[in-house]
Amino acid sequence: MISPDQVQWMVKAGLPDAQVQIQDLTGGGDHYQVTVISSQFEGRSLVQQHQLVYSAVRQAMSSEAIHALSLKTYTPETWATASQTP
Repeated sequence: MISPDQVQWMVKAGLPDAQVQIQDLTGGGDHYQVTVISSQFEGRSLVQQHQLVYSAVRQAMSSEAIHALSLKTYTPETWATASQTP
């Protein structure tokens, strides 16, 4: 089991400018939905964005501390647009 704070720390270690929102989907500390906003996603495909996040949490994923990770990734610009949509 890994805490949301630990997941946030790992993501921020890999993407220092990231804003991270984490939701524990099951309450068990191993299934998370993570929203990441980072300027490092600029010009990258969705797959490349997700690869950056997975790279940051690779150790927890490989040790099965995190069993499932649902990602939503945004650049600051796309986040501004998405967060204004009702």
